[in-house]
Amino acid sequence: MKLKKIAPHPQHEIRYILILAAIQIVNVIDFVIMMPLGPTLMDGLSITPPQFSTLISSYSFSGAIIGFIFGMFADKYDRKNLLIITMIGFIVTTLGCGLSNSFTTLLTMRTLTGVFAGTLTTIVFALVSDLIPFERRGKAMGIIMSSFSVASVLGVPLGLAIADATNWQNSFHFIVLISIPILLLIILTFPNVFIEKENETNMVKDLKVLFTKSKNTISFLLIFCVSGSMFLLIPFLSTYAVKNIEVDTTDLKWAYMVGGVFTIITSRIIGICTDKFGGFKVFFALVMFSTVPILWFTHSGPLSLSGFLALQTFFMTTVSGRLIPVMTLISEVPKPEERGLFMGMLNSVRALGRGIMTFLSGFVITTTATGKLIGYGTAGIISISIALITILFAYTIASKVSSQYQKVSI
Repeated sequence: MKLKKIAPHPQHEIRYILILAAIQIVNVIDFVIMMPLGPTLMDGLSITPPQFSTLISSYSFSGAIIGFIFGMFADKYDRKNLLIITMIGFIVTTLGCGLSNSFTTLLTMRTLTGVFAGTLTTIVFALVSDLIPFERRGKAMGIIMSSFSVASVLGVPLGLAIADATNWQNSFHFIVLISIPILLLIILTFPNVFIEKENETNMVKDLKVLFTKSKNTISFLLIFCVSGSMFLLIPFLSTYAVKNIEVDTTDLKWAYMVGGVFTIITSRIIGICTDKFGGFKVFFALVMFSTVPILWFTHSGPLSLSGFLALQTFFMTTVSGRLIPVMTLISEVPKPEERGLFMGMLNSVRALGRGIMTFLSGFVITTTATGKLIGYGTAGIISISIALITILFAYTIASKVSSQYQKVSI
C-alpha cells in the first residue's frame, strides 16, 4: 500500500492536527452529553430506565456496526471527501436530535448519529497516520487523545449550562454550531488523501486469520469486558446523582468540569506508571483500587455538593484510567502488517461492549414511585465482578506478548 498526493508542509501539520482534534472534541461532546442529560430526558420525555439505556446503547451499536463495515472499503476513496460527507451527516443527524420531541424520534436520530460518529473516529485516526510522519506521530496522537478531557472540562459543562438556561434540545444545537466552522476548515484547508493498494487482499481471509490467533481473541474479550464494565454504570451516573444523591441538575456541569481536570492530571500519572511498572501491574492496581469508588457511589445516599464532586471525581479518574494500561498492553499484540484491521475490529468490539452493557443496565436498574433508582448497587457489583475477570485476560495477554516493556509478575 502506498500513499499518493500527500505532501503536507511541516508548518501545516499542526493545523491538520488541531482540526482533527476539534472533530474528536465535538464527537466526544455529542456522545457524553446524553448521560448528564439523563434526569432531564427521563422527566421531560417520560421515559423509563430501559428506554434511556436504549438511547445510549443505540449510538454505540450503530457505531460498532459501521466501524466494521467502513474498515472494508475506507482505503478505496479519498479520505478528505469521506471526512466531508461524514461530517455533514454528523451535523444533520445531531440537528435532528435537537429537533426531536419524542422518545422514538430521538432514538432514531441517536442511532443515525452513531453511524456518522463512529465513522468520524475511524477517519480521524487514519488521517493522523496518513498526514503525520512517524517520528512526530506520537505527539499528534497525544493531542488527538486529549479530546475527551477537553470535552469534559469545557464542552460538556457548556452544553449543560445551555440546557439549564433554555432546554435540552439546545445542547445539540450548540454542538451543531461549533461543528459547522470545523466542516468549513476541512473543506478549505485539508489536502486530498488517496490510498493505492499494490495488492488487493481478501478481507474474509484476513478476518479468519485475525480471529484464529488466541492472543487477538483474548484482546477483544478484554476490551469488550473493560468497556462493558464501565458502561454498566456510566450512563446512569447523573440520574443516580440527581434522584438518589439529591444533587441539583444545574450542578452536574461542575462534576464534569472538576472530573475532567483531574482526569487530565491522573491520566498523565497513570501513563508514566504504565511505562515504568508495566501495563499489567498498573491495570491490576487500578481494578482493585476502583472497587472502592464503585461500591461507594452505587450505594450512596444524599451527599453535599462537595462530597458528590469528590466521589464522582474519584470514580471518573480510577474507572476511566483502567483503559490506559489496557490499551498499552493490547498495542503490543498485533503485528505491524495487521495492525490496521486489528485496531478497526478492536474499536468495533469496544463500542459493542459499551452498547450491550448499557442496554442491559436498563433492565437491572429500575425506578421507584418517587423516581429514585433501585438496582444501581447490583449493577455496581456486577461491574466489579466483570472487572475482576478481566485481570485474567490481561495476565494472559501480558504473558503471551514477548516485550521488554511488559512486566507480568505482581
